[in-house]
Amino acid sequence: MLELLKVIFLGIVEGITEWLPVSSTGHMLLVDEFLRLDASDAFKEMFFVVIQLGAILAVVLLFWNQLWPFARKPQGGVMLKQKTVSLWLKVIVACIPGTVAALLLDDYIDAHLSTPTVIAGALILYGVGFLAVERWNRGRKPKVEQVEDITYPLALGIGLFQVLSIIPGTSRSGACIIGALILGVARPAAAGFTFHLAVPVMFGLSFLKLLKFGFHFAGQELLILLVGMAVAFLVSLAVIRFLMNYIRKHGFELFGWYRIVLGLIIIIYFFLVR
Repeated sequence: MLELLKVIFLGIVEGITEWLPVSSTGHMLLVDEFLRLDASDAFKEMFFVVIQLGAILAVVLLFWNQLWPFARKPQGGVMLKQKTVSLWLKVIVACIPGTVAALLLDDYIDAHLSTPTVIAGALILYGVGFLAVERWNRGRKPKVEQVEDITYPLALGIGLFQVLSIIPGTSRSGACIIGALILGVARPAAAGFTFHLAVPVMFGLSFLKLLKFGFHFAGQELLILLVGMAVAFLVSLAVIRFLMNYIRKHGFELFGWYRIVLGLIIIIYFFLVR
């Protein structure tokens, strides 16, 4: 029962931090420090990635109409929705840089960069980045207001920024949103494209982690994984709605300051208190 309570809390943290640009990795590091799961290091390494599938399923549910490329014809039969197909092709283009980087560097990053120092540094660096980009964008009119207006070169540019998120503590959504804002995309469109981009990226990363861990779970391990995913799914439904409403009226400065404070807390705890 105690382990299930820990997993429920981890699912809540994941559901919140996966979509807010504040780094789910940084938060998981802190939570695991105080609420350690009774599981092997190999399982936890896999769990902290695969739990994100629950959050991704929330995107699939909320954006189903935009993601599903088929529609019924009025006279019967099925047709392809051209806008949806175009969006998926742009998402695929945006996925290419991150996929190549993950395949080449995933093992090295797990072995050498998943440290409190790197995570805290990334939190602070990109927190400052959010503040700087919001100040730079103040008074500037976005070039792209709608997700469907994102071009292929623009999608590739956002995908290149996503490569930065392989560094723990960066935040995949944070890297994509910062990149999109710099490239002239409006906040709601930047967040919307980031949500769409998360679907193939997180399915791919989860598959790689499961492949590396193996598909043979002990009964408790499978229960932990399923409960964590279910909680992350339910929490993500609320968080995605909140973020889309929030950024229509506000910028990302709050998240920038939050990242800086969290990074400093990690430094203070791991280097001065622990």
